[in-house]
Amino acid sequence: MSNPDKDNFGMSDIDSSLPAAAAALSAEDRAGLVNALKNKLQNLAGQHTDVLETLSPIVRKRVEALKEIQSQHDELEAKFFEERAALEDKYQKLYEPLYSKRYEIVNGVVEVEDQGEDKTKEDKGVPDFWLMAMKTNEILAEEISERDEETLKYLKDIKWCRIDNPKGFKLEFFFDNNPFFKNSVLTKTYHMIDDEEPILEKAIGTEIEWYPGKCLTQKVLKKKPKKGSKNVKPITKTEKCESFFNFFNPPEVPENDDDIDEDLKGGRARVEEGQQGERPPECKQQ
Repeated sequence: MSNPDKDNFGMSDIDSSLPAAAAALSAEDRAGLVNALKNKLQNLAGQHTDVLETLSPIVRKRVEALKEIQSQHDELEAKFFEERAALEDKYQKLYEPLYSKRYEIVNGVVEVEDQGEDKTKEDKGVPDFWLMAMKTNEILAEEISERDEETLKYLKDIKWCRIDNPKGFKLEFFFDNNPFFKNSVLTKTYHMIDDEEPILEKAIGTEIEWYPGKCLTQKVLKKKPKKGSKNVKPITKTEKCESFFNFFNPPEVPENDDDIDEDLKGGRARVEEGQQGERPPECKQQ
């Protein structure tokens, strides 16, 4: 028997009922709206008259027995989540030596034995390993533009780790020295509200320190001034462009329920104007 609260206020049910304007928002942004709506619905549910008071005494006893069964189920479920977390931690530690060996082979730190006559001195490791791996994933491949590929050739390793305070997980992208940005590590941290029923609270990405003229998340457009204009200099305009590196600049999730209506109104306005979101801040250049 499942928890009634979870059945009544399932994330998928609320997500499907969001207004069409919310479809213009990203998955992370929508997750925040879904969570806020879920909390509001639960508060409204608590204001209704207790259903038990309308039942006959014998039916009320049966319902009380069912509640006790549910309570026992919840206790077992809590133990399950506790043991599952311990099991995941155990195997994460067992995976680490394998990940280290993979890193060493990919980056040419160690050589594979028994290469025979095929051994070459020109290339070390596996060139463009992570770029090729990411492009074989259908979802990631759609996010990688041609302009991103040269930068992603400098990607040395990707790591995942769980964080406990607050609950969530972190992705780390390790880069070799490159001509595009200063950072050696780019991270994306996810804070989850409930580890048992994962709901995104917020996501935090690294601010990329782009070198001058190398920002991949924006493009500079130059427009000639109109004829007869006193200003003879070209008009420069900066616009957001598609790039994998937008991944590290996630949208902000509303912090309270009062922001929901404003966000939905903003989403509806963007749909009407044919826009997909607000302009990003200027890339930080060093």
